[in-house]
Amino acid sequence: MHELHATLLALLFAAGKPLTLEDFAKLGHPEDTLLRSLESLAAKLSSGDTGVSLEYVARGWRLVVHPRHLAAVEQVLRPTPPKLSKAALEVLAIVAYHQPLTRAEIEALRGKSAEGVLDGLVERELVRVVGEKDAVGKPKLYGTTERFLITFGLQSLDDLPAMEEGPTLLLRS
Repeated sequence: MHELHATLLALLFAAGKPLTLEDFAKLGHPEDTLLRSLESLAAKLSSGDTGVSLEYVARGWRLVVHPRHLAAVEQVLRPTPPKLSKAALEVLAIVAYHQPLTRAEIEALRGKSAEGVLDGLVERELVRVVGEKDAVGKPKLYGTTERFLITFGLQSLDDLPAMEEGPTLLLRS
């Protein structure tokens, strides 16, 4: 089990993105063995003694800075969160809570044009075309991406705050 922990840790470090159980399955170990090992590794890292912890996000696992060491990392590296305008956050929240929907539907909910903003979100890979609406002209349907989940630290869309709390809570991440 110790060797498997080391291998999983090396993969997580090298990947720089969440790895799914399917990714780890390429190692040839049974799924239950991999899950037990990931849980055990997460428990070992939870103390913060290594400076990192294991986080489950976007249907995968990734290494993150342990909360105990965030201040030091911020002091030295000064990481900057992705800068999104108020308009981009509005459109992103509309898409996240109402997907899939067309540009016209986004604009109707927002009350103003979303063309440039939506294009920017697609370019940043936070939103993508997920299909076409069965209507005249076959307008594109938009939805959020895995990068959206990763950026905002969500395991799935089910982790979004309830609507009555307001979509602006996406700013908390």
